[in-house]
Amino acid sequence: MSRRNNLLRLTKPKDAIKKPRKAPAAGPALEALVKFRLVINSTKRHFKWIESQTGISGALVWAMWELHHAPGLRVSDLAEAMVIHQSTASNLLDRLQEKGFIERDRSSDDQRVVRLFLTPSGEALIRRVPQPARGLLQEALFKLPAPSLLTLNRLLEQLLQEMNPANLKSLKKPLADTMP
Repeated sequence: MSRRNNLLRLTKPKDAIKKPRKAPAAGPALEALVKFRLVINSTKRHFKWIESQTGISGALVWAMWELHHAPGLRVSDLAEAMVIHQSTASNLLDRLQEKGFIERDRSSDDQRVVRLFLTPSGEALIRRVPQPARGLLQEALFKLPAPSLLTLNRLLEQLLQEMNPANLKSLKKPLADTMP
């Protein structure tokens, strides 16, 4: 074979060079994006509905829900139950106390220990809160079986690694307080 024929075989036809590369299939990625939108928008809509029915934010309702189901929690217990920073829990409790929905009880044995209780008006409010009171997303997650949650957490970790979020402060803020 001549040198010229070898060169022709090594070069691509002009048509092949001009054809754009086909984009990778975005179907599954876009399907996941649509599902994230549905989760986020449903959660936002639920929090707005709760606030319209109660006059207080979803985060405050969730804190009251926790106190209704476990009277006498400490601030640190509430923060742990809501997966928020202890100072955030204290701020929520200050707002609830100002509205007359909770009371703080200092133990006579150890004045450092503060137990939290709903007042009668707090109990009345939590009984009439639209369900799920602690939040649509929270309730859905608590209903998932453990193997599904493990898979979901693993996949979300992969997603977060791809996103490389710069602001991790929102990790310890109630979702209801991060949504406009």
